[in-house]
Amino acid sequence: MAFPERFMNLPDYAFPRLRALLADITPGLAPGQTPMILTIGEPRHPMPGFVAEIMAASIGQLAKYPPNEGAPELLSAIGGWLGRRYDLDVTPDRLMVLNGTREGLFNAALALCPEVKNGQRPAILIPNPFYQVYAVAAAAVQAEAVFVAATPDTGNLPDYASLEPALLDRVALAYLCSPANPQGAVADRTYLETLVTLAERHDFLILADECYSEIWRDTPPPGALQVATAMGLADRVVMFNSLSKRSNLPGLRSGFAAGGAAQIARMRQLRNYAGAPLPLPVQRVSEAAWGDEAHVAVSLALYQDKYRIADRVLGDISGYLPSEGGFFLWLPVADGEAAARKLWAEAGIQVLPGAYLSRAVDGMNPGAGFIRVALVADAAQTEAALTRLRAVLYDDRAEG
Repeated sequence: MAFPERFMNLPDYAFPRLRALLADITPGLAPGQTPMILTIGEPRHPMPGFVAEIMAASIGQLAKYPPNEGAPELLSAIGGWLGRRYDLDVTPDRLMVLNGTREGLFNAALALCPEVKNGQRPAILIPNPFYQVYAVAAAAVQAEAVFVAATPDTGNLPDYASLEPALLDRVALAYLCSPANPQGAVADRTYLETLVTLAERHDFLILADECYSEIWRDTPPPGALQVATAMGLADRVVMFNSLSKRSNLPGLRSGFAAGGAAQIARMRQLRNYAGAPLPLPVQRVSEAAWGDEAHVAVSLALYQDKYRIADRVLGDISGYLPSEGGFFLWLPVADGEAAARKLWAEAGIQVLPGAYLSRAVDGMNPGAGFIRVALVADAAQTEAALTRLRAVLYDDRAEG
């Protein structure tokens, strides 16, 4: 059976491409050094101490089918967190539980993208670089994926407002990630207000990927649903978040979507047929995690320490931009693939070429001159790795 043609133009996923890129290289390590894998965004801080106890106490609930949209207690805990974090009053019918945000970001396109918009093929706006599930979702619904550059010239956020009105009238969905993966940029209130106004004017939905919202440098980032609600336009946004980064529980596969009641109802209906509900022990752990801020504060302090380390080690590099949120550095290099090979060969450090996270448009790939570095190791390992990285990539060229 032939693979659907609409998926044939998708590039290979980033990590298989990286394995192929480095396959012929033996990592260069000095005596006593170990390889440093700074590619994948997998948190390594301690998970909350209550996880094992709650999981064990609720293990008997594996004998029950769990509620598809989420147990009432979990929906209440998520709603409580949204109230504390964003001063939002989100009723349970405007929430649904997810197996991590990736499920929701994909299925939202299936549930919410129309087949036709204003008599034409719909378009989906995607920041470039981007989380790869956005492009797969656009392909799945056979919409036109419009990749909009998010570069230092645009504040590392997509300038959707600069697009032609005729294109915007075809837009059905617009993805936004803030804090941004990979650049670490944060969409402020002015940016979000402009985007929500644009969505209202051209009648499209914003899919706000906010899974890094609890990792920030100085100030908690505003939320898209928070801003839209204050504008009286809450139905223009569906937001997504999870416990993967906030609570260092990526393996729990627990997240949620929040939005307008009509949008969530359509997503729930799709999930009734095509989704897999979270096991009840997972939901019980999730309920406790959304209700607890102490472990989040501890983890945040560790990330903020690593921001300071990165600034100290790399701050005078030409083109270095401090990350405003999330746990990635987006470092400028002449060529991302060449830099990744050089780092692995000379320092035993794995990083991800920026081109693997972005798409060439008109022959230009906005990620080609960058590498992504994940700040997931502890502070001592991070400082050692960044010091080695600097020595290999930057100390042999002029700074300024």
